[in-house]
Amino acid sequence: MEVRGSFDVLHGRYEEWFTRHRRVYHSELLAVRALLPCQGFGIEIGVGTGRFAAPLGIRVGVDPSWNMLAYAIKKGILGVRGQAENLPFKSSVFDFALVVTTICFVDDAEAMLLESRRVLKPNAPLVIGFVDRDSALGEFYEKHREEKAFYRDATFYSALDVERLLKDAGFENQIWKQTLSRPLDQISDIDPVCEGHGRGGFVVVAAT
Repeated sequence: MEVRGSFDVLHGRYEEWFTRHRRVYHSELLAVRALLPCQGFGIEIGVGTGRFAAPLGIRVGVDPSWNMLAYAIKKGILGVRGQAENLPFKSSVFDFALVVTTICFVDDAEAMLLESRRVLKPNAPLVIGFVDRDSALGEFYEKHREEKAFYRDATFYSALDVERLLKDAGFENQIWKQTLSRPLDQISDIDPVCEGHGRGGFVVVAAT
């Protein structure tokens, strides 16, 4: 995963987004928490500024951007600079791994999933959160990608795309959650977390 210039340079604007869209952020956070193990030694791949790892109690985060990692380190996370497709860890180390939106920005999603499986202990879950390309939110981001500094280089995936990618990487067992069923500007409170996918703009899958 190359260091994306927009994230490395506009790290402050990235962090500010979560403050301005607090209800959206908390909705996503609750959807991830619903599938994340309550205990164990975990890692977030593509940890960014630590907006998910820190409140979820994840101790280790890897990211290609030092500027993004600086925020995560201040939040108490052990920040490691590295690529999602070539993780700087031994095999079978972690009890679970989290990936939030990172799948949209890596150069090789298949390699990232295989690396995630390598560093996980046997039968340990990989939890992925992302914007579903086939949702109203995904269609909006796709349509306006050139206007959004952080999404110009993104590759959006549908839930069915990710389901297939996970199976190809050996993750057969999958549980899905979804949230953000309304446009972002209409979310004035925390959006419910529901089963499955197909209605929510933000989907989460736990796979083993």
